[in-house]
Amino acid sequence: MTGNESARRHSRDDVAETALRILDDYGLPDLTMRRLAAALDVQPSALYWHFPNKQTLLAELADRIVGRAAVTSAEVSWPDRVRAEAAALRDALLAYRDGAEVVASTAALGLGAAPAQQRLEAAVRSGGFDAETSGRAATALLHFVLGHVSHEQQRMQFDSIGVLATGEAADPLDEGDSAAAFAFGVGLLVGGLQRLATDEDASEAAGTAGASRSRT
Repeated sequence: MTGNESARRHSRDDVAETALRILDDYGLPDLTMRRLAAALDVQPSALYWHFPNKQTLLAELADRIVGRAAVTSAEVSWPDRVRAEAAALRDALLAYRDGAEVVASTAALGLGAAPAQQRLEAAVRSGGFDAETSGRAATALLHFVLGHVSHEQQRMQFDSIGVLATGEAADPLDEGDSAAAFAFGVGLLVGGLQRLATDEDASEAAGTAGASRSRT
């Protein structure tokens, strides 16, 4: 069987979904092209008809993981929309073993995580912020989400193999309730944006009042 014939046995979607299952079963370090090819019963070279290298495969997985985040209603207030988008992204990352690491690594290479960035940015922009502020705020939020979930998933993996330390001082970064700690962190970032909006409104009001006095 030629490489072309072997590749046609499976679609790009087949390859990506099988890779996601391997990721969930074995973790990112064991998601190799050889293991993926074996699971599909093809030669490793056949995979390159669909993905030129492992980095592009991981970028596809990152987009699929993020794409399965719950849709947030645009009818809610912008602070609630930002919080909901962050929470939906956290849930999507936690749904897959090493999900945060996959998305973070592809984002660092400039290959993935665009949908996550775009959703967060759209949520911030719904509050009337300009494009630059929205982009920077979305980046800060994305970094927080990826870092927080990465920590959660590492602890879950360590706990599963029995090497997680216990006791009050075992994890100074964990408040005992990961969801509550996550919500608190997102709330701090949203609060900063609200303060920024208030300061800008006050500055504009002062400028308008000054201009009005100068005309009298």
